[in-house]
Amino acid sequence: MSTPLLIRVLNGETPARPPVWFMRQAGRYLPEYRALRAQAPDFIAFCLNPEMAAEATLQPMRRFGFDAAIVFADILLIPGALGQKVWFEAGEGPRLGALPDIQAMRDLAPGAGQALSAVGQTLSLVRAALEPERALIGFAGAPWTVATYMLDGEARTIGKGERAQARTYAYAEPDKVAALLDVLVEATAHYLRMQQDAGAHVLKIFESWAEGLPDDLFQTLVLAPHQALIRRARELGVTVPIIGFPRGSAALAEGYARQAGCEGVALDTACPLEVGRRVQAIKPIQGALDPLLLRAGGPMLDRRIDQLKEAWGQGPWIFNLGHGILPDVPIDHVHQALKRIGAE
Repeated sequence: MSTPLLIRVLNGETPARPPVWFMRQAGRYLPEYRALRAQAPDFIAFCLNPEMAAEATLQPMRRFGFDAAIVFADILLIPGALGQKVWFEAGEGPRLGALPDIQAMRDLAPGAGQALSAVGQTLSLVRAALEPERALIGFAGAPWTVATYMLDGEARTIGKGERAQARTYAYAEPDKVAALLDVLVEATAHYLRMQQDAGAHVLKIFESWAEGLPDDLFQTLVLAPHQALIRRARELGVTVPIIGFPRGSAALAEGYARQAGCEGVALDTACPLEVGRRVQAIKPIQGALDPLLLRAGGPMLDRRIDQLKEAWGQGPWIFNLGHGILPDVPIDHVHQALKRIGAE
């Protein structure tokens, strides 16, 4: 049985072309996804319906033949498993209820994998349908990113883009935030172990809100919890490669690559090519095409892909976006990107 190209790169190989997958590759830019989503108005219920979530996961694989599928789920399933109310407002995004008692969440944390076993069922269905040369990725939100939503609740009006309320908590109530992060490390480690057992070849930690943190907070809120999460996941028996994605932290990416304990580091759109080279000398990298450039298409898209190939193509690199694909990206532009990188 052939080893998936993605796994070979995470093992340090440099194949003839990089493996390709896109963040949010299952989503609203696909007409087949929109038709499927219309059958399930409640987004959380959609994520926890194994048959529908598996279909969403497989749709871009059928259309584009990406080298990896990422399970269709959401980073805010964990708060629900810990007893916090989570729902999505149409056109506005997630809303969360009051933060539960820390001890009550601590008691629930070891059962997070079992509570979210529907995601495992999705992974099993997808794994059975995937060709052996294609990898299957499981994922979770990183502790700090998930904590920002849990702490913010409905506080969405001031400083929304920088998670101002959660960052204020980190300064004003550090013990409370540290206790919540500890709970999330434990719950997420069990959740990742369940995903491996259900068939994931690779696991990814999404730190969507690493951006804008001063270096001391980055150490406390991002790096240390990632180290603890990866260590705890390994203690629980996770053996598959792990990709860390501390979005918006290019200035700290080299230190993260050396210290976090993951097998690969995903880079965001704003990461300079030279920084990517330095990180690649430490660990395999993933990234970092601008989703807005994928939306625009044309000669500039080809030019940037060529720049990425020249800068990073001589080492272990997974071609991806620097953030999620946008809902209005033309499908022809995805084909253009795949052809330019040599995957189609």
